[in-house]
Amino acid sequence: MERQVRKYSKEYKQEAVSLALSYGNVNQAAKELGVPGPTLHEWVSKAKYTGNSFIEHNNSVITQSDISKVLEENKELKKRLLRLEQEKEILKKAATYFAKELG
Repeated sequence: MERQVRKYSKEYKQEAVSLALSYGNVNQAAKELGVPGPTLHEWVSKAKYTGNSFIEHNNSVITQSDISKVLEENKELKKRLLRLEQEKEILKKAATYFAKELG
């Protein structure tokens, strides 16, 4: 008798990991999903320690896409901060100049 090998999509694995983490019990989640317990344990371990496709944080799944979005937003915010700091310096110099002119 041949053993049937099942293939699972990345999205399915992520959802399964998310469910297991929300339950706090991998075996219970595996039973509900019909996935072998050791298989789900492996997915959870990879999610926690490899960081290649998804990671666990506060019992939720963060994807690489989420991380990329945050990094891009961070880059934009740094640019904005630099511009605002430059504007502040210009205004300081202008205030000093006008204070001398008026005083």
